[in-house]
Amino acid sequence: MAMRFRILGSGSAGNAALLETGNTRVLIDAGFSGRKLRQMLQESGTSFDEISAVFITHEHGDHTAGIDALKKHPNVTVFANAPTSRAVQAKLKHRAAWQIFETGSRFKFRDLEIDTFSVPHDAQEPVGFTFTAGEDGDLFTPRRTVAWLTDLGHVPHNVRERMREVDVLAIESNHCAQLLQADHRRPWSTKQRISGRHGHLSNEGVREVLEELANPRWQHIYLTHVSEDCNSLDAVETSIGPLRERLSSCAISIVDPGGETPFIELV
Repeated sequence: MAMRFRILGSGSAGNAALLETGNTRVLIDAGFSGRKLRQMLQESGTSFDEISAVFITHEHGDHTAGIDALKKHPNVTVFANAPTSRAVQAKLKHRAAWQIFETGSRFKFRDLEIDTFSVPHDAQEPVGFTFTAGEDGDLFTPRRTVAWLTDLGHVPHNVRERMREVDVLAIESNHCAQLLQADHRRPWSTKQRISGRHGHLSNEGVREVLEELANPRWQHIYLTHVSEDCNSLDAVETSIGPLRERLSSCAISIVDPGGETPFIELV
């Protein structure tokens, strides 16, 4: 089968995606409770029993809350770098089935090739991932790549280079700069952290990098991690709208923080 991809949820309440190939099903982040993840997987036609691995970007709870549920599924491998695994394990009552990688390394898991790379965020050692499966020239299982980039305050050169060579890009469009500054619930220090170079990408920030890189290879862009308080779907659309014509062959989806996306099949 071709690679299939679905974002189960993305926002301040949690982040997780499901990636399927002919030989495996994996989660990318697991930022919801075990109960919620089980429901999400069931609605996607699968279950934890069919998940082979979870790939963790960093230790924050909106990316790792579901790891505790794996005590009932000890055969699920959890991939993380050493600082992230230590931070997550310290909060668990069971020993997760860790598989430790070095940030910057590339490795294989079943029929997936995984590239890991550092991203700028206020966590122990946050990473982004690209996942590649398939064979060049194969009409039935063509070689395709998905990038997962949530939680990064800016987009340095190493990240831009990964973004250029993917078919599907999931990247955050976390906040509207004006709505963030107008927010009365967050203290000034929190606003500075969010908008800083190790915080979260704004609508304007992601638009600028997409305009710069605009790649005809891209099939689908997901704008994720949309803040419910300091952003809106309309604000993201206003910012990103002009790109739709320029990237007319690429679908652009704004992920509602309260919803999920349908499966896409990479062709």
